[in-house]
Amino acid sequence: MLISVAGNETSMKRGTKATPLFPSGHLLPFVLITVLFFLWGIPNNLNDVLIRQFMKSFAISRFQAGLIQFAFYLGYFVLAMPAAILMRRLGYKAGFVIGLFLFGTGTFLFWPAAVVGNYGFFLIALFVIASGLSFLETASNPFIAQMGDPESSERRLNFSQAFNPLGSITGVLIGTLFIFSGVELNPAQVESMKAQHLYDAYLRSETLRVVRPYLALGAIAIFWALLIWRTKFPSIQSEHEAAGDHGRFAELFRYPHFLMAVAAQFMYVGAQVGTWSYFIQYVQEFTHQPEKIAGYFLTGTLGAFLIGRFSSAYLMRFVAPHKLLGAYALVNVVLVGFAVTYPGWAGLWAVFLTSFFMFPTIFALGLKGLGPNTKIGGSLIVMAIVGGALIPLLMGRIADIRHSIAPAYLVPLIAYVAVAVYAFIGARPKGIPA
Repeated sequence: MLISVAGNETSMKRGTKATPLFPSGHLLPFVLITVLFFLWGIPNNLNDVLIRQFMKSFAISRFQAGLIQFAFYLGYFVLAMPAAILMRRLGYKAGFVIGLFLFGTGTFLFWPAAVVGNYGFFLIALFVIASGLSFLETASNPFIAQMGDPESSERRLNFSQAFNPLGSITGVLIGTLFIFSGVELNPAQVESMKAQHLYDAYLRSETLRVVRPYLALGAIAIFWALLIWRTKFPSIQSEHEAAGDHGRFAELFRYPHFLMAVAAQFMYVGAQVGTWSYFIQYVQEFTHQPEKIAGYFLTGTLGAFLIGRFSSAYLMRFVAPHKLLGAYALVNVVLVGFAVTYPGWAGLWAVFLTSFFMFPTIFALGLKGLGPNTKIGGSLIVMAIVGGALIPLLMGRIADIRHSIAPAYLVPLIAYVAVAVYAFIGARPKGIPA
């Protein structure tokens, strides 16, 4: 169901407390799709572990390791629009099933990639995984937002999105426990192993450690696709607009709040992905902790993200979503600025706390009032996730040039400033027809 001016006026009169959060009579589809937010959080944050793991197993630089996020989020960018076009014909349910099968296929490609021992092959597998996740996110976010009372769309979507950090935590724990071996060689040990012709065997064993977790994840994805395929789903209004009106790309330029949402999503996702991608290295560089301990710190900061998501879902009952988004972005500007200025244990905890104030409600704010343009608009916001491909690459390059990860965190700081500007200036829909 779509949001209109009339609906917003009613919301102001009634208050958001009176509106139901969950869709009546369709709890099973709601649960099945909410679980998807959990599932795609796992590979998203397994990437943070892979960056460290592949730097070790392939002996690559930070910039080269940043290609992991580049390949991954490039998949989102490339497939978001085809996903939207396909779902305009076949509906959201088809998008869920196709996305899960692509997701599973990409994880299964990790096995031949490890056998060949080729870094580029892994990047292709990550691209396929992200292609599937692009289908899932393009479908899931608007499906949940429109599945019920439009006045509670932000709260409902934020509730489902709150399960994403549970997947993120699970992904990092899987990586820390089953991918990280805890064996970290210093330069002298590397030279010694090379002299004994053991170094290649060590690199191969480290590479093979990634296979089993991804095969298990792929099996779960295929199973969930079969569950969704066999479940009856409710009709969503934007799937069946009168006279077959599915919206037009050109009409989106009539909505300034949407255009600014696309830019803000680019900056927000880039800041989030960049912060987590190099957090393990920040911990190791400035506190000299082993990789497993650094992995547990990353797990902890994702726990802060989880708490922040559920608490923000509650706070949105009393605070306008755009105001909460802006306030949280400003807090993160201060925290990241401190981490850059004072690297060390204090800076570590500052970066740690930024996760609590990551508040991704941009998607719901950007889709308000788009009517039949909701699907294509949602796909463009998903395409903006390409910020997660580019900003970590920029951070890796800065870190390589400055020989330190701390200056690289100036990039997410600037991104949070941009998000705050969007929240306070550009997030309110203007002139939207009922």
